[in-house]
Amino acid sequence: MTWLTWRQFRTQAITVYAGILVLAIFLAATGRQLLRLTQGDPELAVQDVSDAQAVIYLVSAAVVVLLPAIIGAFWGAPLVTRELEAGTHRLVWNQSVTRTRWLAVKLGLIGATAMAAAALFSLAVTWWAGPIDRLAEFVGDSGLPLRISPLLFDSRGVAPAGYAAFAFVLGVTVGILVRRTLPAMALTLTIFTVVQIAVPLWVRPHVVPPVQQTAAITQTAEIGRFEVQLGEVLVIEASTPIGAWVHTNEILDPSGRAVERVPARVGDCAFSGPGKGADSQGTAQGTGPDSQDPVLRCLDSLADLGYRQHVAYHPASSFWALQWAETGMYLGLSLLLTGLSFRWTRHRLS
Repeated sequence: MTWLTWRQFRTQAITVYAGILVLAIFLAATGRQLLRLTQGDPELAVQDVSDAQAVIYLVSAAVVVLLPAIIGAFWGAPLVTRELEAGTHRLVWNQSVTRTRWLAVKLGLIGATAMAAAALFSLAVTWWAGPIDRLAEFVGDSGLPLRISPLLFDSRGVAPAGYAAFAFVLGVTVGILVRRTLPAMALTLTIFTVVQIAVPLWVRPHVVPPVQQTAAITQTAEIGRFEVQLGEVLVIEASTPIGAWVHTNEILDPSGRAVERVPARVGDCAFSGPGKGADSQGTAQGTGPDSQDPVLRCLDSLADLGYRQHVAYHPASSFWALQWAETGMYLGLSLLLTGLSFRWTRHRLS
C-alpha cells in the first residue's frame, strides 16, 4: 500500500521538492550578501537594502504563504476524490486492505511530505531574511515589515509546517465529504483562506497573552504621538517598544470606555494650534514641572479628569512563543479533521 501510494504521488512530490531545492540554492547564493547589513550602523544599513533584495524578500515570503494553500488544494483535495471518482478505492478495499489502513497510509506518507516541504522552505527563507528582519526590529520607522506582524509571520519559522498539515488534512476531509475533485479544491482554498485571515485578527493576539499597560496621560508620560486636529480633537498614542506588534493603543475616558479621540476643549485644552510631537525617545517635548506650554498643561489636565492610555502589544521577543503556540493549534485542528476523515471513511464511504 505504501509503494502504491508513493507511485501515485511521486511526480507531484518530486516537482515540488525540485522547486524548493532550486529556490534554496538561490537563497544560499544570495544570502551571504545580506550578512554585511548586520555590521555597522543599523540606521545606515537599512538604506543599503537594494531594490533586488527587497523584491526577493517580499516574493520569497509570498511563496511560503501560498505553499500551504497549494498543498491543500492540489495534494489534499484530489487525494481521495480522484479514487472515488474513478472507483479504484473499491479495488484496493477488496485486496485485504482495510479502509483505515488505506487512509492512514495516504495521510501519513503524503502529510509528512507536505509538512517537510513547507518547513524546509520556510526555514530557508527565515535564514535568508534574518539580517533584514533584525534591522526592522532594531530600527524604528524603517519602513520594513516586522516578522512578528501579520504581514510576515505566516512566512517565517515553523508555523508554515503547521499550516501545511492543516491545509492538507482539510483538503482530504473536504474531498471525502464532497466526493468531487474540482468543488473540493475550490472549497479547500476558500476555507483555508478564511482561516488564515481570521487567525491573525482574532486568535493569534490571544494565543500568547500580550503585554498590557494602562497609565495616566501626563506631560511626563511616554507619548509616541500627540496631535490636535482642526483645533477640536486630541489624538494621543503611547510609546511602545521598537519591533513590537501593537494590538491596542487607545484612550480610555474617565468611565473606562475606549474612545478614539478626546475633545480638545476639555479642562486646560482650550487651544487651536497644532500639538507638539515627540522627541526620538518618545517623550513629549518641553516636559518639566515648570513648563507653561499649553499642550503639556493639557496633558496634565486630561490626567486630572481621569483620561488614561491603554496599550496591548507583543514584543519582538514573543515571536517564537507565538510560532510554537500557533503551530500546535494548527496541528490540533489537523488531528480533529483526521479523526473526522477516518470516521467518515469507515462508516459513510461506499
